[in-house]
Amino acid sequence: MKHAAPLLAFALVALAAGCASTPPLRYTVPEAPVAGPRLPSAFATVALREVALPAYAASDEIHIRTADGALAPAPAVLWADDPARAITGDLARYLGRMTGATVAAEPWPFFERAAATLEVRVSDMLAEADGRFRLSGQYFVAPEQGRRGRSGSFAITTRIAPGGGPAAIAAARGEALRDLAALIAREGLR
Repeated sequence: MKHAAPLLAFALVALAAGCASTPPLRYTVPEAPVAGPRLPSAFATVALREVALPAYAASDEIHIRTADGALAPAPAVLWADDPARAITGDLARYLGRMTGATVAAEPWPFFERAAATLEVRVSDMLAEADGRFRLSGQYFVAPEQGRRGRSGSFAITTRIAPGGGPAAIAAARGEALRDLAALIAREGLR
């Protein structure tokens, strides 16, 4: 609950800023560091379908769950890029760096088909009032031939830096995507 006050203060400051006639500020998601040994992949190439997001997360508004459970867009701040496109690209980059596989968003850019197709369906993606960023949903790995498909659920939470604010929420989103990529590499692409 100690993180709820900074997030609520951020919402109030953003609301006051929204009353002015200035255009909204746009925030990019910084790349989270990837450390540790490579995670082996059973597939040399992976095509990633566009990540499916719930309606509120697919908009360019940055959403926060309030203390009473409602989802509220933070006024006067927006994501800098289309969330589905950005998340798909970020996830492909993280998976490629972690596994060494060639991972690309669809449409697949090469003549030869990918060895597997990955689909990710997000059910929740938002900043919580208690200072956590939540990312949950399911993933599906469909091999092109010879292997059984894999699927799994994920529920990832990362801390939003004390003081909150849109930059801290963006950094937490980047960390959550990195953690999702590691989970998919370990459990879905093995």
